[in-house]
Amino acid sequence: MPERILVVDDDPGMQAALQEVLAKRGYEGDSAFSAEEALEKTAANSYDLILLDVKLPGISGLEAIPRIMSQGDQGDIIMMTAHGSREMALEAIGKGAYDFFTKPFNLQEMDIVIKRAIERRRLKGEVERLKSRLCKEAGLIEKIIGASRCMKQLKGMIQRIAPLETTVLITGESGTGKELVADLIHSLSPRVSGPFIKINCASIPENLLESELCGHERGAFTGAVSMKEGKFELAHKGTILMDEIGEMPFTLQAKLLRLVEQKQFERLGGKKAISVDVRIIAATNQDLTSLIKEKRFREDLYYRLNVGAIYVPPLRERKDDLPLLIDHFLREINVKLGTNVTAVSREGMELLLNHDWPGNVREFANLLERAVIHCSGRTLSGEEVSMAFQRAPRIEEASARETAISLGETLDEIEKTLIITALRKNKGKQSDAARSLGLNPKNLWKKIRKHHIEKVMEVDEPEE
Repeated sequence: MPERILVVDDDPGMQAALQEVLAKRGYEGDSAFSAEEALEKTAANSYDLILLDVKLPGISGLEAIPRIMSQGDQGDIIMMTAHGSREMALEAIGKGAYDFFTKPFNLQEMDIVIKRAIERRRLKGEVERLKSRLCKEAGLIEKIIGASRCMKQLKGMIQRIAPLETTVLITGESGTGKELVADLIHSLSPRVSGPFIKINCASIPENLLESELCGHERGAFTGAVSMKEGKFELAHKGTILMDEIGEMPFTLQAKLLRLVEQKQFERLGGKKAISVDVRIIAATNQDLTSLIKEKRFREDLYYRLNVGAIYVPPLRERKDDLPLLIDHFLREINVKLGTNVTAVSREGMELLLNHDWPGNVREFANLLERAVIHCSGRTLSGEEVSMAFQRAPRIEEASARETAISLGETLDEIEKTLIITALRKNKGKQSDAARSLGLNPKNLWKKIRKHHIEKVMEVDEPEE
């Protein structure tokens, strides 16, 4: 798109000459015969450069400089006059003009100054866009909580890979935040304005997965009463995240390989090849190289996906980040539960640091919330953190335990948690808490006594 230049001069001959020169140079010229007309035009339009005469009917060019500059995104101003002086030039520059020419002027010199001014505007625009992008990136990347060395490396890798059009394979244990990483890659990419489609390969039955990915035509199978677009078609011009890619059936991996290589497929029951413009991100908590050895994952597909490789470290490898994570999650928990817990005691911190966190950040956030529910002050004590650990769900072999958790015990724990949460949200007012739980205050008091909640919270028996 050609640059737009506004020529402000009350001399029709000068206007015509300048417009002709500008047109020959490939610029789009616009004209105004007074400063008032120029101000109307700059109020409605943005110009890359303004050539402004000093002596004009009504407001002078010198008076118009600050008014034009205050009107939105305007380019530089070059002043022109037939009655120039050093003092006038200095006044114009002082008011914000870029340069000053005395008529008659050399068109070659004017041409050089115009090119320089427009290039200056272009570079200024690029700098502003870069600043804006960097601010956006900095804000988005801080969604990943952590300042440890491995987390700085992760953030740097995301920023390097996000702008590229390469496929990405995100690996890491469950609960480390692989989906958040995928979100950031899309948000920091040129495809941010396009769709971001997510599909969990482990949650869809094998017989439906191909239809979910590629769609189907009407009558393709029993129940296909209409045409349906698949996830890849919906992700056109955007990004698709294939989570739990290691769970994809081996029989479908060849079809996915074609999708990755050619960005082309047919709907189930269809014959027409459909091409899509999609960036593919895959994520897994499995060791795909081991699955390749077991003949459960295609080696050629692995190498196609593993172009941009990102590893998300487990929490046990970055325990230096625990204080930052505590601050972050306590703020979220306080908003959710209406609590005001702001810190963890030294004893509580030792317990958190000594745990290996097999469930990673997800486990950590859940444990903090359980601890806050039972916290009687603003600081989580060692005892409250220990209690939260004891109540944490664990997946173990049934044969390794002498006793099983009964359904009654599980429901009691849920009931206790709901009551404590309701009391905290209602600042300990039993009548309000009872109303939110759908109970009368007397029944609520019985349940408070049953779960010994009055021992950890300041709760009094309601009056008759």
